This record gives sequence, structure tokens and C-alpha cells, in this order.
Amino acid sequence: MKKRIMVCLTALVLVFVMTACGKKSDDVTVDITKLAADLQESIDSSVAEISSDIFASTFFVDMDKIEESTALLNSGAYAGEIVIVKCKDSDYVSEVETLFQTRAQNQSKLFADYNAPEAAKLDAALIRSAGNYVVYCVPDDTAKAEEILKAAGF
Repeated sequence: MKKRIMVCLTALVLVFVMTACGKKSDDVTVDITKLAADLQESIDSSVAEISSDIFASTFFVDMDKIEESTALLNSGAYAGEIVIVKCKDSDYVSEVETLFQTRAQNQSKLFADYNAPEAAKLDAALIRSAGNYVVYCVPDDTAKAEEILKAAGF
């Protein structure tokens, strides 16, 4: 009898542990406009929002697979960038992360020729995902950007 009770209690504990670990990725909700505004505080230079057409051609994303996006880029003299996307399907998240990594690498090579300190920022670009959201940020203040992303669930 005691053995049966122990087996039942162990099974019950396992069920609770397995269902309580973290929140489901589908439960993540992000106000991308607010998050982008918050992340702007981590960039010293000014950034401006670009159209979805320019975003698609600059980052090579398939806009048919993107539910919502915002992209703020610098004029080209500085590396600061903020891009936040919500993918329609979780299968596209890893591809977007790869595209963002490629963007950071390409920009770093470009900046290395004429503005090495900015290239270093690109080498440390933040790429984070949660649920169907992916964030790409090239901040001046990495600690501040990390804090903002952590508070937003990334």
C-alpha cells in the first residue's frame, strides 16, 4: 500500500514539474512599438523607422511570414539598429535569427573599413527570441538593452 502511494505521489510530482516549467512560447505577447521605443534609450545616435518594403529588402525577410514588424535604422554613419518582428509561425523564427546574424556580420565587415568602434558594436549585436518574436538590436549601452529585453520577456 505504501509503495502504491509513493508511486502515485511521485507521478503527481512529475506531472506538476513538467507542466510548471516556464510559460508556453505561444503565451508571449509584446508591444513591439513600445519595446522599440524603450530600446532607443540604449542607442546614442538617432534612428528612424523604415518602411516594410525597405526592411524586407535590407534584411531579406519574407514579409508573407511576418505578422508584425518595426525596423529603426541609423543614417549609415553609426551602427545603431532596432528590429522587432512577430513571425506568423514559430517555424520562421530561427530563419529570422539567422538573417539578423547575417545582417550584423555584413554590417560589421562594412564598418570595419571606416569606423572600427561601430564594427565592435555590431559584433556584439543582440539577437533574442521569445515565442514568435525576434529582436535585433545594436545598442551603444548593451547592459541597458539587455535589461529592457529581460523585462520584456526575452
